[in-house]
Amino acid sequence: MTHPSAERDALLDTALHLGLHRGWHSFSLRELAEVRELPLATLNRHFRSRDDLAEALFDRADDALLGLPLDPQEPMRERLLTGIMVWLDYLAPYRPLVKEMLGYKLEPGHLHLQAHGITRISRTVQWLLEAADWQATGWRRSAAEVTLTGIYLTAVASFVVDTSDNLHTTRTLVHGLLGRSGRLLQ
Repeated sequence: MTHPSAERDALLDTALHLGLHRGWHSFSLRELAEVRELPLATLNRHFRSRDDLAEALFDRADDALLGLPLDPQEPMRERLLTGIMVWLDYLAPYRPLVKEMLGYKLEPGHLHLQAHGITRISRTVQWLLEAADWQATGWRRSAAEVTLTGIYLTAVASFVVDTSDNLHTTRTLVHGLLGRSGRLLQ
């Protein structure tokens, strides 16, 4: 018997493979189950929707971020830049899918996905701050979270259209935005 997390990973990998070869909207959950030779009920135990698959990919990017070794000698802005770029670098092989996933989430009729997206953004920003070991509290932490959220969202928007080598355009943009954050993100 396959371990549940291994089966979940295999399902996500298959969905990503199908999406990369045909487009995120060009395969059904039924087809995913058939390719994996599983009943829909088994697929449902792992992923209740196409959006659950997208969230699992973003969870993997969070895991890549959280696997970063912390260098306390590095300036905070550099730690934050590294964290954002590790998150985006993980997603880079799936950029066309990420663009489709985000487009799907932003469709006018998908308010439930947009509300869930706000939670996703907040969680990833919190992980960025934790991975960078940012220790501020009170109003300074709140202001930094708002600032970093804006930088993170700008980075994601740049990422989905960035065709430069190694995401150079996005990296330069994020570096500049972090630099302009003043003393807030030190």
